Amino acid sequence: MKKTPSFNAYIEKSIKNHWNLNALTDYKGKTLQYQDVARKIEKLHILFENGGIAKGDKIALCARNSSHWAVAYFAILTYGAVVVPVQSEFTPEQIYNIVNHSESKLLFVGDTIAANITIETMPIVEAIVYLPDFSLRACKSEKLTFAREHLNELFGKKYPKYFRKEHVAYHLDESKELAIINYTSGTTGFSKGVMLPYRALWGNLDFMMHDLAPHVPAGSNILSILPMAHMYGQMFELVLSFCVGAHNYILTRQPSPSLIIEALAEVKPAIVSSVPLTIDKIIRKRIFPQVQNSRIKLLSSMPVIGKKVKNSLCQMVRDLLGGNIYEVIVGGASLNKEIEDFLTDIGFPITVVYGATEAAPVITFTDKSQFASGSCGLPLSHLEVKIDSTDPQNVPGEIVARGINIMQGYYKNEEATRQVLDEEGWYHTGDLATMAADGHIYIRGRIKNMLLGSNGQNVFPEEIEDKLNSMSLVNESLVVQKGDKLVGLVFPDQDEVASLDLSTEELEGIMEQNRRDLNALLPSYCHLSAIKLHDSEFEKTPKKSIKRFLYQNV
Repeated sequence: MKKTPSFNAYIEKSIKNHWNLNALTDYKGKTLQYQDVARKIEKLHILFENGGIAKGDKIALCARNSSHWAVAYFAILTYGAVVVPVQSEFTPEQIYNIVNHSESKLLFVGDTIAANITIETMPIVEAIVYLPDFSLRACKSEKLTFAREHLNELFGKKYPKYFRKEHVAYHLDESKELAIINYTSGTTGFSKGVMLPYRALWGNLDFMMHDLAPHVPAGSNILSILPMAHMYGQMFELVLSFCVGAHNYILTRQPSPSLIIEALAEVKPAIVSSVPLTIDKIIRKRIFPQVQNSRIKLLSSMPVIGKKVKNSLCQMVRDLLGGNIYEVIVGGASLNKEIEDFLTDIGFPITVVYGATEAAPVITFTDKSQFASGSCGLPLSHLEVKIDSTDPQNVPGEIVARGINIMQGYYKNEEATRQVLDEEGWYHTGDLATMAADGHIYIRGRIKNMLLGSNGQNVFPEEIEDKLNSMSLVNESLVVQKGDKLVGLVFPDQDEVASLDLSTEELEGIMEQNRRDLNALLPSYCHLSAIKLHDSEFEKTPKKSIKRFLYQNV
């Protein structure tokens, strides 16, 4: 695998080129300019160096999204240490497992985590650093204690007059050097630590600088919605915005659709990255009630008037998302077909990205101008991607990929690594897809989710759920197998049920009609034998994927 340019050089160059521009804002909070970020990074470097933290040491980072999360992340990477992002939703036991398994020497924590974590449970950790003010919450090292207590003095001694952009000089990373250990959320057992070298980060960033950066000029705005602990949020919001000189507004609390809409209207971002569930809820709650009536449908069907109506609808969605949008990028799961069809029909700029943590994270993507409905784009230029099938255009096979974006393996888990990385360097994604003649890839489902029909047919539950989710009063659904029967579990739209004052019997009647309508759209081996009501939202991973394993015996 060839050597790649330095990832950290991008960070260094952006800081110098955008010194006086706004870089990071905690939404409704304080703003840091690029020079402020550089100063904070430098102080953390001094803390690391004087506290005995060496290049290559692991440093864990567990907190909600914030500007200081971003500062710590960039400081760790540009120092040459290995960042270990930990999801803030994890329990203390899960946090301890990851910190101890990764052999992290430092742990940065946010305000919601600090009160529940004790240093005694982490034998290798030398200090817990409190992200809001970078103070030490607990420390075993005299060196680190001294360095933190005298940090301003040490900074002043190193820069006696003032700290300027000329002083910014970061670790020159090698392509094979380990940069991140990102633990997968996992659904069962202990999460796997994905080892991502700098080459994988550079490969993703290089793609973004060519495909996305031209549409996000310096000084434009980005809204961070996704969890920074995930590679999707790290690359598409944090790293992209920072390297192009954009101003990143960061939602520091759980982003509900109403909060996201409020922030979008204020921030007016150039690009929005989102999971499908967020876009789905925004369109269903804010747009569909205004447009799904007979008059709008009639006007939309008329050739001349229809074009004007669709343009008007497109502008309505644009305005809802801030009015300055170049495109919306959806990733992490498939977008509901009804929502996708509506957006593409009105000409709204939407596109889909596909990837995995193991690819840091992108495997396929296309700009809105090349987006093919139902697809997740084309393979990235730095990757080889193929479908492991005798007939890739018609028979689904596993997506496999290799190239500079792909991980080194799972940390301290050779067996798990061998299961997904073969001897030729191909990463086996576990996802099933077909590939069109023009290279566009169409996801069909997860291998582990695939069900076997009564006559041996392959059943992809995601495809059934996509149709079911568009039916009356369905908020979300899950298809499970009971013997040789398929059953749909449905969590209904509670607001609609309440507004219609429906009894349980009436709701069950509507679901039975949904079942019949759904089965009419499906081959016989995909028919649902029943729809059962579920009384709460399905539990999800931080990436908003339903934890299927929890419901197999419901």
